[in-house]
Amino acid sequence: MKHGKILLETNGDVAVVTLNDPSVLNAFGHKLREDMTIAMDRVEASSARCLVITGAGRAFCSGANLNDPDRPSRDRAAEARGEAKGDLEAWYNPMFMRLRALSIPIVTAINGIAAGAGMSLALSGDIRVAARSASFLQAFARIGLVPDCGSSWLLPRMIGMARAMELSLLAERLPAETALAWGLINRLEDDAVLVPRAMELAHGLASGPKSLGMIRQMYWESMENRYSEQLDLEAKLQTRAGMTHDCEEGIAAFREKRPARFTGQ
Repeated sequence: MKHGKILLETNGDVAVVTLNDPSVLNAFGHKLREDMTIAMDRVEASSARCLVITGAGRAFCSGANLNDPDRPSRDRAAEARGEAKGDLEAWYNPMFMRLRALSIPIVTAINGIAAGAGMSLALSGDIRVAARSASFLQAFARIGLVPDCGSSWLLPRMIGMARAMELSLLAERLPAETALAWGLINRLEDDAVLVPRAMELAHGLASGPKSLGMIRQMYWESMENRYSEQLDLEAKLQTRAGMTHDCEEGIAAFREKRPARFTGQ
């Protein structure tokens, strides 16, 4: 990457994006954001069949870097006046839409704190695996701001209105154990095995059929579709999935009573 603030590695069919600015708890600074854009360009252009996102050091991502020395002065002045709209529209919102539209499954391996926009990044995973030391924080009310990066849309749908309000109004840290009980994450792992366990899941997904990306699309869209719209989407995606080589292989393997050998085609 251009600034070294994102590490992009390939492990078989799995792409691994690591936020790499541990001195500021992997906060979204200007350079990290530039590197994240480059990384996503490369992931989208690659043959990866699953994406893992994690953080270096003791944090996943602490949100926006409000003390970023690399931020253009005009942006710092605008932020000081509370004018964050342009920043959200210029980078954050397009990036989160890119993640949502990705055609392969995403696993987030959440180490340490995931706060603000970092919490939204953690929740962008289709499978969310957290270390026991991880925690989540809707920090916006602490500095007089409101939730952004999609958190006000995601949280009520994931954990209900009451809990979403509680997290956002009280701005209290949510431990990983409670996040698991609430259904905010899928799995909880000891810190030492977080990334290996997340990679196991990712490799399992990467060896799956091309339809996994369609399943991902189906469930993301279900949160805003009417029932009739979802039935139409199911029919559309089922037709598309039925035309893939992986569907042919899956049916053949079923009939021959053997494991399927999916290629992502």
